[in-house]
Amino acid sequence: MKEKIDCIFGFLKAVAAHNDREWFAAHRAQYDEARGYFEEMVEMVIHRIALFDDSVAHLSVNDCTYRFYRDTRFSEDKSPYKRHFGAYVNARGKKSWHSGYYLHIQPGGCMLAGGAWCLPSPILKAVRQSIVDEIDEFRGIVEATDFKAAFPVIGETRLKTLPKGFPKDFPYPQYLRPKDYSVAHAVEDGFFRAPDWLERTAEVFGLMKPFNDFVNYTIDECE
Repeated sequence: MKEKIDCIFGFLKAVAAHNDREWFAAHRAQYDEARGYFEEMVEMVIHRIALFDDSVAHLSVNDCTYRFYRDTRFSEDKSPYKRHFGAYVNARGKKSWHSGYYLHIQPGGCMLAGGAWCLPSPILKAVRQSIVDEIDEFRGIVEATDFKAAFPVIGETRLKTLPKGFPKDFPYPQYLRPKDYSVAHAVEDGFFRAPDWLERTAEVFGLMKPFNDFVNYTIDECE
């Protein structure tokens, strides 16, 4: 497996340094090889997650992976290709609001993440209300020692103050301020070169499952 991981990282480093269509066309075989190895990893991850979350057992690799070409229409960065491989193992599909498990491989920026992003305002408000209503359950999940060690921060971005419509005296405002309910666990590149990378990946995602279940309970009620 180490040779396959080295191939993936080698390609991603090269495409980051030469991110143009002419270079990519000349190195298409290198991309195909690296992409194939990454898809092997994704298939293994899906099967491993399914052992503790059978809701994802029906997913294929194509259900979870993305195009390598960037959408540059609204970006100042016009480079045509991504600098990472990513896969979102989500029982409802990779474009769903449903919480799932995200694998991100990028030289110097690898992570295991998950949760729910870009929730519509009504669903985001409902998730926050569920936290207020079930704060003991939520705290039991996110304040558990192992969970907090793996995922010290909830949400990629947060409000500076409590969202409108929630009591100002709520004793745990840090859990209502996130603009999304996602978590991330950064790992070194060498993480995926270790012989036990799959088991360790499953451990991290296993810690995430109760969090995903809590968020999904509300999302499912809203959909």
